[in-house]
Amino acid sequence: MTELYAVYGASGCGRSLMPVARSQLKRSGIDAEIVFIDDSLSAEAMINSHRAMNYAAFKAHPAVKKQVLIAIANSQVREKISMQLEQDAIELWSVQADNVVLMDQVEIAEGAALSPFVSITSNIKIGKCFHANLYSYVEHDCVIGDFVTFAPGVKCNGNIHIEDHAYIGTGAVIKQGTPDQPLVIGRGAIVGMGAVVTKSVPAGVTVVGNPARILEKK
Repeated sequence: MTELYAVYGASGCGRSLMPVARSQLKRSGIDAEIVFIDDSLSAEAMINSHRAMNYAAFKAHPAVKKQVLIAIANSQVREKISMQLEQDAIELWSVQADNVVLMDQVEIAEGAALSPFVSITSNIKIGKCFHANLYSYVEHDCVIGDFVTFAPGVKCNGNIHIEDHAYIGTGAVIKQGTPDQPLVIGRGAIVGMGAVVTKSVPAGVTVVGNPARILEKK
């Protein structure tokens, strides 16, 4: 076998993305196996009709070309795994559902996971290992950093800058910025489920509610 593809992570995120990955290979006319990588395994197993193995076994596999989609929700873990893959000269794999909409002048770095019904409109730049879950959208003139995660149904409107490792919760709405004053979601910030963000969010904080406000630690 010359090619081997993998979905790294066999929890809910990985099992949801495996059919998307499988469909992409089929559309591309690539006849190759896709396996799960799960580091909790000491021996090979079967998960949803796919072989599952730990990273050491995947790394030792004799395939000439290997590509990996990191399907792990925790962005810090995604970054750590991406660094390990780079060190081992294994390529990041980008996967998108067949009904994803991409418009004009969209740049997306390697390792993206775009779930069904995601729309990314025009003039958008997105960093590595971006996760966009079901029914999320990114509107025009947005800049999104590395290892950003969108839960299902995120509404990211125009002229928004989202910095590395930010997490946007299910159903959150981010109000559009302006070309001269983009709305900024700071590095590592968390936007809670259903929050309505009307102004910039500082790095590292959690915001909740409508309008979104900083959740104070007790």
